[in-house]
Amino acid sequence: MKNMMKDAAVLLVITLFAGLILGLVYQITKDPIARAEEKAAKEAYAEVFPGAAEFEMLENAMPEDDAFAMEWKEAGFEGVDIINVLEAKDDTGSLLGYVLTVTSHEGYGGDITFTMGICNDGTLNGISILSISETAGLGMKAEAVLKPQFSGKKVSSFTYTKTGATSDNQIDAISGATITTNAVTTAVNGGLYYFQSQLGGGSNEAE
Repeated sequence: MKNMMKDAAVLLVITLFAGLILGLVYQITKDPIARAEEKAAKEAYAEVFPGAAEFEMLENAMPEDDAFAMEWKEAGFEGVDIINVLEAKDDTGSLLGYVLTVTSHEGYGGDITFTMGICNDGTLNGISILSISETAGLGMKAEAVLKPQFSGKKVSSFTYTKTGATSDNQIDAISGATITTNAVTTAVNGGLYYFQSQLGGGSNEAE
């Protein structure tokens, strides 16, 4: 009995000590991590909207009412979240468009998060991937294969093809990574849909 109590006491001390160490490590690293994440986000904003002089966060941009949730689901974006929305402005304060941070929960290896810049006329400047954990040599090719294909496109939505894109609204799929391709394409479409339905975006039909 005494040995059991002694062992329990030792285990308790070890647990408390480990918790203290983890807490100290967290306190030491949380600020540098937060600063690094903020820096990466700002660089991503600038990448997808290089003409903007400033970015202003919109509060409560994502509607929380049941009607919009149902509409979002019926449009096929149940696995997509709009994380935040920023207004992109020039040096006079005029609105140029928007930067959206979007997360797809349908990647093969987990969540895929990226920013996308959309001009007032509906032109998609491009996307900048913030976080992705897809399969090396397959889904991880999204940066090289998918990302460039979204730049400078003015369409209402995208589809992907395995036989070679023949129009602006088509994206060449990553060979052997259909799930990743679908996740990114659907999330981009979610961002475009949000722009059109919530931000007053006009018709994005290809010209």
